Formats: sequence, structure tokens, C-alpha cells
Amino acid sequence: MLTYNLRLAWKSVRRYPVLSALILLGIALGVGVSTTFITAYHVLARDPVPGKSESLYYVRMNSWGAADDPFLQTPPPIVTWRDAQELLKSRIPVHSTATFASRGTVFPADGARPLRQSLRLATADFFPMFAVPFRYGGPWSREADAKPETVAVIDSALNDRLFGGADSVGRTIRVEKAELRIVGVLAPWRPRVRAFGLFGSPLQAPESIFLPLALTGPMALQPNEGQMNWRTPAPGEDKLPYASRLMVNEILFLGFWAELPNPESVKAYKSFLDAYVTEQKKHGRFPHPLNNRLTSILDLMAELKVVPPQTKALAAISLLFLVVAALNLIGLFLGKFLARASTVGVRRALGASRWTIFVQHLVECELMGLAGGALGVLLSLAGLAVLNRVYGDGPAGVAFFQLDVPMVLAAVILSLLAGAIAGLYPAWRICAIPPARHLKSQ
Repeated sequence: MLTYNLRLAWKSVRRYPVLSALILLGIALGVGVSTTFITAYHVLARDPVPGKSESLYYVRMNSWGAADDPFLQTPPPIVTWRDAQELLKSRIPVHSTATFASRGTVFPADGARPLRQSLRLATADFFPMFAVPFRYGGPWSREADAKPETVAVIDSALNDRLFGGADSVGRTIRVEKAELRIVGVLAPWRPRVRAFGLFGSPLQAPESIFLPLALTGPMALQPNEGQMNWRTPAPGEDKLPYASRLMVNEILFLGFWAELPNPESVKAYKSFLDAYVTEQKKHGRFPHPLNNRLTSILDLMAELKVVPPQTKALAAISLLFLVVAALNLIGLFLGKFLARASTVGVRRALGASRWTIFVQHLVECELMGLAGGALGVLLSLAGLAVLNRVYGDGPAGVAFFQLDVPMVLAAVILSLLAGAIAGLYPAWRICAIPPARHLKSQ
């Protein structure tokens, strides 16, 4: 029966090509617009570290020491060097890392022009915490954090540029004045949202070079993202070595993450933070009320509005646009169906039931919906290409916004929905008219 109805639908399309083309374009436009903006929201809002986001917590403490505290409601988003070093000593988290972004000059071994590259300082735990993929080698060890060792992990693009894409593990690169041994090369990696950089630039690509956090002092690396300072340096403090200044100043510049796999570890770590702050209060630090926070990645994304509210609003508006477009097509379908009322009357007189007539016309509506949806997917690809020009592509030409299987299925569902909205009333109307009225018109 379905094959028969599909054959009748195809004949109807050929019989009224102009009317069918208008219906097709209307559905395609609605599906194309809605699929584009729903995909944009889907890409930005989905889990940035699948399978681990629920156990990754961002740590915040209010170490602001000035009398005028701007962080009474929410603690500062970053911590000091001395606090990060103490937090890293806790064995409650499965993994923990303090991290910040910097920049440095890379001097190629062949004497080519120096390259200014983005750097990220972190501990070895950073890589398993955020599921960083490797092409060659792997992360440095925790022992390398403790010494520290002059090692580095570089991304795929920099490896291609400096070493022609070959396995460069064991080779060295010069960053600023330090000779660094490469221990790992990342696979092409372009997370849609940088979970580890939500307070900085969450939609940018990851940094090119990753270094042990302990090299911050020896290499005198400065943060290139937001930092805060409430304390005036003591006399002579500015003459101390950079590594020593990190331990005595109150500059906040580090993001801190802890991997806590269950509620018990979350509770234990919260108690650890409270005890640490209480102890620091005895030394004249943390003068303001206790206000420690542990926030999961997805909750932090919602708090910081990493997914722009406009994206969600545009997704909702695009769905309304699809509904309006489908409603406007009711008249076209109705005119198309009523034009062959006499044929329907003959079929009814020969014994065809109302249900049979209704299903026949509804199948035609859904066929038009699917055809319009296929064209709408092509329009959405064009729309996503425009968005990709704004956000930029990922590595190896992978688009930032792209249709995945769930979004293609969503486009199919929207196509069927549009066909149903546009066709239910016309299909009911044509099957509800008594056959005698159709026959009298002959």
C-alpha cells in the first residue's frame, strides 16, 4: 500500500510542478534555517569532555586580601601560585592540575625565522583529565613536574611545520632561552569548547606547546590572559628572582582543576579546601568569609554562559520560523488537493474509505517534506559554512560546525514535522467531503 501511495504522490508532483516546487522550497527554507541554528547550539552546548565532565571540578577560593572585596558573592575565578602549589599536594583527587596560558618565541633548529607561539603551562595530570589525544609519545611524568625537567608536548600543526610531520619525540626545540626535549606530539585536536579555558577564550583552538607548570619560574613565563593583584609589593621584592616572587606575591593567574569521581571525594575535597583556608586565616590571609566553590564543567559553562544566549534564542526562533513556513503551506496543499476533488470522488464512490484517501494525501505531504528536508540540509551546510568562516576551522580542515548523525536525524524529523503540519488539514479536508458532491461537479 505504501508503494502505491508513493506512486500516486509522485504522479501528483509531476502533474503540478510549479505548485510542488513552491511547497518544496518553503519546507527547504524552514528546515535549512532551523537545522543551521540547532546545529550551532548543539555543537557549543554538548559535553566538551564526554564521560569525564561530571567528575571534573573547577576550584575557586576567595584569597582577595584587600578591604574592598569585589568577590563577596562569587570567589575569584583564578588562584595564586602559592595556593596552587599547596592544593596540588592533596591526594584526594584522582588527578589535579593548575594551568595558565602564556606566549613564547620558538627558534627553529634550521635557523628559520623565529615563531611566536601560544603556550600552556600545566601538570602531567592535565592530559588524562581532558582526554588529550596523542599521535606520538605521550605526556611527561609526574617526576618531570617535580624536578622539573625541560620537556614539552607540541601540537600536530607545529610538528608538521618544524619536523615535516615526522615522529619528533626525543628531539629538542628552543623556546625563549630553554632547550626543551619533546616527549609527545598531539594528534589533530580541536575541541569545540576548551573546557580547561572557560574563563579565558573557550572557543579558541588549544595552545601549540604544553610545558610543565614548574618551568614557569625558571623560564620567567608571564600569563597572557587575565590576572588580578590586590597587594603592593614590599620594598625590594621586585628584585627577587621570578620564581621567588611567585611564592610571595598575591597575583591570581592560575586556573585549578580537580578530578573527583564520586560524591564522597567531592565532600572530602571540599573539607580539605575549608581546612586549608582556615589554616591560612591564622597567617593573616583570606580575611573574608569562607567561600570555596567546586563547580563541574557543565555547571561552569552554564554559569559563564559559554553558549551565548543568542544561540539558544536563534535556535528557538528558527523552529518557530519552520512552523510558520509550514502553516503558510497549508493553502498550497489545500488548493492542490481540491483541484483533483473529482478524482477523489470517483475513488470514494468505488469503495475507497476516508482513511485510505487521508493516508494517500498525507503520504504525499510527507514525501514533499522529506524532499524539502533534503534540500534544506544542503542549505544548512551553506549556513554552517558561513558560521565556520567566523569561528575558523579545526585541524586538517575539519569544520568547527558540522552536521553529525544526531543533527541529520533532527533534520529528517523536522522535515516530517513540517510535512505533517502543512498537510494534516488539507488531507482531512479532501477526505471529509461527501463523494456525491465530487460526482455532481462532473
